[in-house]
Amino acid sequence: MALPKGENPNRPDKGSTTKVEPIRDVKAIRRIKKVLADNPRDLCLFTLGVNTAYRANEILSIKVNQVEHLQDGDLLDIKQRKTKKYRSVTINKVVIDAIDNWLKIYPGDFEDGYLFLSQRGQDALSVPYVNNLVKAWCQNAGLKGNYGSHSLRKTWGYHQRTQKNAPVPLLMEAYGHTTQKQTLDYLCIQAEEIRDLYNLEL
Repeated sequence: MALPKGENPNRPDKGSTTKVEPIRDVKAIRRIKKVLADNPRDLCLFTLGVNTAYRANEILSIKVNQVEHLQDGDLLDIKQRKTKKYRSVTINKVVIDAIDNWLKIYPGDFEDGYLFLSQRGQDALSVPYVNNLVKAWCQNAGLKGNYGSHSLRKTWGYHQRTQKNAPVPLLMEAYGHTTQKQTLDYLCIQAEEIRDLYNLEL
């Protein structure tokens, strides 16, 4: 049966969801950063995404005057669209460097301009646009699987858990989840952690 004009054939059925994955391979993250080195806006977007627990729509709401004076270790407060509450994130040096490099050539208004401008130079990028960017970045890095804008937020938590062994309750707080299972499912690591329990030889 032919789809209506403009209908996305890959769109999930109503009521279903398509789970995107975190970027598990640190080398892939480095490959993406290398490819984006000549595109300061996109490199800043990617770097901010994988170094915070912010949603894509929250990142896209950031204005230049919120970040232009930030230094390593400062807090960035963003109002969450989903809960209407403010959430603070400590900004690290790699994010500060990416922001500074982008602001050196930023074409918009420092006082009231969105940090991540669209091609027209006034409006912020849209979440669907960022979703397509992330898919392309991951594909170009040789990654197989399903990736999208939410992959950036998931990548942060995945590596906090697998590299720094961050306690699940802390990650729950960062993500605003209500159960540990929700967080582990979200990060696509619950099955891995359960399987690893059986590696202990008594």
